[in-house]
Amino acid sequence: MELTGQVAIVTGAGRGIGRATALELARMGADLVVAELDRAGAERTAAEVKGLGRRVSVVPTDVTRRTDLAAMTERTRAEFGRIDILVNNAGIYRAAAPLDVTEAHWDAVMNVNAKAVFFACQAVLPLMIAQKRGSIVSVASMAGKIGNRNNLPYNASKAAVISITKSLALAHAKDGVRVNCVCPGFVETDMWTVVAREQGALMGLAPEEFTRQRAAQVPLGRMERPDDVANVIGFLASGKSGYMTGQALSVDGGLVMH
Repeated sequence: MELTGQVAIVTGAGRGIGRATALELARMGADLVVAELDRAGAERTAAEVKGLGRRVSVVPTDVTRRTDLAAMTERTRAEFGRIDILVNNAGIYRAAAPLDVTEAHWDAVMNVNAKAVFFACQAVLPLMIAQKRGSIVSVASMAGKIGNRNNLPYNASKAAVISITKSLALAHAKDGVRVNCVCPGFVETDMWTVVAREQGALMGLAPEEFTRQRAAQVPLGRMERPDDVANVIGFLASGKSGYMTGQALSVDGGLVMH
């Protein structure tokens, strides 16, 4: 129970990687704040966390609204008295060829995937600094390390998460706050359904064929599961990674080997 007595906030914890992460942190002993706009998904995750014997609070949170991020932080402080872990998981995906990217497309992806990550960190950092301890883990993507013909805003947003991670890690190492991120590959989630449908359409492939081709590229021979990512997030959140900060760990079955 590496995280017994600690309190973790997970954004977008109602499904996919966020849900798996909330459950992994709960299994490790942490109490949870489920910061999520989807009420039904949030309540499902919360019920599972309670089933593991942990305290849990659901805080409706639109990560693109700084007032919501402030309320998320204050609710956590008021109910639990501390914030030890922040997992920035909430994200969106939209595909388009570069010449078809609109300003609205660009802004939507960057606001959720990059801007919100920074301001969520900014919201919790004062409390972590006062505690002289904290671990922030953001969900980036292998997309932040490579190019893609039909993903430009998404890839740029995930590259921004990697850069934000490094700068915050450097700025707050002396405060006892570690900041890292994970870079998943092809993960079987609701978001992947969107990826397969939208990218497949741009490439003239059925979603199933797009997925089959992508899975065939993975050196470890299978699609990724949410738990594969959650396990690494749990490691980065815990003291077992106490000498790591500013890192962007690839968790992608060997797709990006650098």
